[in-house]
Amino acid sequence: MTDSQLIREIKDGNVQLYADLMARYERKILSFIYHMLKSAHLEMIAEDLCAETFYKAYRSLQTFREVEASFSTWLYTIARNTVLSEMRKHKNNMVSLEDSGYVPQSAAGDSPEQMMLRNETVAMVRDAINNLPEKQRSALILREYDQLDYQEIANILGQTVSSVKSLLFRARASVKSQLEPYLAEPMFREYEGMNQR
Repeated sequence: MTDSQLIREIKDGNVQLYADLMARYERKILSFIYHMLKSAHLEMIAEDLCAETFYKAYRSLQTFREVEASFSTWLYTIARNTVLSEMRKHKNNMVSLEDSGYVPQSAAGDSPEQMMLRNETVAMVRDAINNLPEKQRSALILREYDQLDYQEIANILGQTVSSVKSLLFRARASVKSQLEPYLAEPMFREYEGMNQR
């Protein structure tokens, strides 16, 4: 069944199908919420906020209209608003991207130094993203990690598509400028040449 079919069935009283709808999006929404909470050190409440997001969505499902947004866009919007509301309660305006659970795997033959540099580079990129303003960070997470298109991101953030493109441009430029001093260090230049030995 498509999302639309499930939603119609749920609205018609077949509420047990909501579990199927949740199963489709739970991991993505939990990951998104976790990334937003990480730098504020609130990641331990990610599962609670995920559950709250799905509860709010269920309570409002009768008012959901597909002509205005897809279900996934609507759900991401609820998740984002739930997180921002919780962050305000904790008097912390930072929303962040952090460890997505991705651990860089070494290619066959990578030396311990290459593995260490790769891990260090991943950590620096995450730190650079954590330093972005909330809207830039959210746009970058939704685009690069959740692979949403510009229109979906615009709907979630309440922006125009051109504003989203601008947010992403500024976010990428900021990450690049934050990383430039590190990428110019001799140890990284040496890393680039390691495969040639």
